Amino acid sequence: MTAAAARGLMRRARSAALATTLRDNEGWAFASMVTVACDCDGSPILLLSDLADHTRNLKADPRASVLFEAASGRANPQTGPRVTVLGQITRSAHDGDRRRFLARHPGAGLYADFADFAFYRMTVERAHFVGGFARATWLAAGDIVLDGKGVDEIAEAEPEILTHMNANHAQAVGLYAARLLRRRGEGWTMVAVDPEGCDLRRGSALARLDFPRIASDLVALRKILVELAAHARTVPISNPPSRKNP
Repeated sequence: MTAAAARGLMRRARSAALATTLRDNEGWAFASMVTVACDCDGSPILLLSDLADHTRNLKADPRASVLFEAASGRANPQTGPRVTVLGQITRSAHDGDRRRFLARHPGAGLYADFADFAFYRMTVERAHFVGGFARATWLAAGDIVLDGKGVDEIAEAEPEILTHMNANHAQAVGLYAARLLRRRGEGWTMVAVDPEGCDLRRGSALARLDFPRIASDLVALRKILVELAAHARTVPISNPPSRKNP
């Protein structure tokens, strides 16, 4: 459960804190805020500018850590979960990394092709997860990054899955949003899918639907999507909160 909770934090994040080493040879740690996405297997993906200090730092020393958290909004942030992922961040030319990042940050498409921007990917080495006050543990790379033939199979088929779901099962996607995630409005689309869940978007709103179990392959993924649609149809529509008279 700890590893799943850590991956859940990462997959939900839209921004994170990136720590690199300043390239001035004095060894200073340099922390910066970055937008982030995760690949199908959970590996962090970033879109960075060559003009940024953190990018220059990574070119000199690719070792870095990325902090994902869901604690800052709490009355006592120490009670909230966070995970620091350590690894090496290097430039990526993989189409899947571009697709996954822009699915989470469509606005970045305005500058993603600028000459000074490029996509980067972290090769995870280990992670430190804190589930709350005095609840900390180290995790191996294999606990964070999913591996196996099924993961690769789902990643390769992701574009077709999204096209199929949005074109042929838009009603099911809408039910996921309205009934299972209690999100308002119509026109939700599925913009990303992985073995652990899918991301839905409506305008600038983004929602994450976790699967009840990890999909081991495409057959298992299809079964889960069908089960969730069937379950959503049994969930009553929630009434909007009543408004008090001024």
